[in-house]
Parts: sequence; structure tokens; C-alpha cells
Amino acid sequence: MSEVIKVPTMAEYMAEGKQPEVLFWVGCAGSFDDRAKKITKAFVRLLDRAKIDFAVLGAEESCTGDPAKRAGNEFLFQMQAVTNIEVLNAYEVRTIVTTCPHCFNTIKNEYPSLGGSYEVMHHTQFLKQLISEGRLSIEGGKFKGKRITFHDPCYLGRANNVYEAPRDLIHKLDAELVEMKNCRRNGLCCGAGGAQMFKEPEKGDKDVNIERTEQALEKKPDIIAAACPFCNTMMTDGIKAKEKENSVQVMDVAELIANAEDL
Repeated sequence: MSEVIKVPTMAEYMAEGKQPEVLFWVGCAGSFDDRAKKITKAFVRLLDRAKIDFAVLGAEESCTGDPAKRAGNEFLFQMQAVTNIEVLNAYEVRTIVTTCPHCFNTIKNEYPSLGGSYEVMHHTQFLKQLISEGRLSIEGGKFKGKRITFHDPCYLGRANNVYEAPRDLIHKLDAELVEMKNCRRNGLCCGAGGAQMFKEPEKGDKDVNIERTEQALEKKPDIIAAACPFCNTMMTDGIKAKEKENSVQVMDVAELIANAEDL
């Protein structure tokens, strides 16, 4: 039986004359991709567990424009961005949290010049904050002692210098964090950034996601942790190509925390 999750919309909040603590920006992947939907649900479960007053835009949310901008269509990007900014400003949104580093980077760094200035947090930053404030606790030990290697998303790490939040959360699981040879500032792209997710790769000796998967497998991990739905897809494809899906899992940090307890 599928899990039923009730998530309020900003329109519902406005109808009641209320303002949520945060707006959860779901993103295209988190809304439509079957694998990424599981990340969305895991994060919502954590928000509920922490008793966070949150809402989503629902049908009023559209693509941030990141793929269009990275593919070189600045005109389309600005059209998409301005549409979103008008909606966000109409709801007087102040704080946005998102599970997608592409949405995070675009709204945080590229919307202000178009009239949209908000406090924008990646979900790993927000979860770390909730834990430090005592609003969320990680208990149970489902992943205790597991070898976990973390793949740094480009738009979270090198673009925004967020390296510690996801790692701090993995340490909270009492897991063994093992670093790949390319990590943090020297992290290697999963192969999906720059709108590459939506096209076939150019000819070369090896696909980027295969190279990155090989780096991860060198560490003999039980789990490859990601913090981006696109990275998750690329690393999962890499694991399948290496026929390791029975021994190595690819999981978002939110999924690790949500599933840490044996419920």
C-alpha cells in the first residue's frame, strides 16, 4: 500500500491568512521522477517528524530555469525565473529549502538580480540546523558501521562551498565515511550538470558517470550517498552498468536519516 502524505500548499495557507515557516521547493525531479519522488517523501517525513510548519507551491511551481540557462537559452531562463519570482513574492516567501542543488544555486544566486531575494537553504543544511536546534534527532542504528562514501554535487560543493553539512549528517548515523580521491573542492561531476542530463553524452573514452562510479567503488562502500536527484540518477546508472546494484546502494542523505530508525 502506498504511503499517503498530506502536504499543504501556499494557496491553502494564504486562504487561512497564515504563513509557513519555510517553503519547500520540490523541483522538477522531485515532482516527476519516480526515484527522486522517494527523496521528496523522505524529506517531508523528516519535516513532519521535526514538526516544521511548511508548504509547497504545488501546481504553481515551475522549473527554476536552470537547464535552460546552462544550455545557453538565457531568454527562456529569464522568462521562467520571473514567473516564479512573481509567485514567490506574491506569497511573501522569505525562506526556501530545496532537495535539489540546481534549484538551490539558481534561486539563491541568480534570482536576486531579477527581483527575487530569499533565504535559500539546501536540505542538508536545513536538516543539520534542525538537529543542532534539537528539533530533530537521529536515533537507531540501521546504518551504524556501514561504509558510506559521499559524492559532492557540483552546485552544492564547488559552486556554493557547502561541504560539511551532508558529511556531518552522515557522521550522525555512526557510519564510516570514506572519501573518494576526488572530493570536496576537487570533486568530480556526476555527468548530469550543465543540462547534460537531458542529452546523450559526446563521444569519448568513458562516460563521466562511469568514471565517478569507479572512483566510488574503489572505496568498497556499502552505500554511495548523494544530495542531488540528478547525481542520484547518474550514480545509480553507473552502479547498474557495473552490475553492483545488489551490493551497493545509492541513497540521498535525507533517505539515510529518514530510514535510520528501524520503524
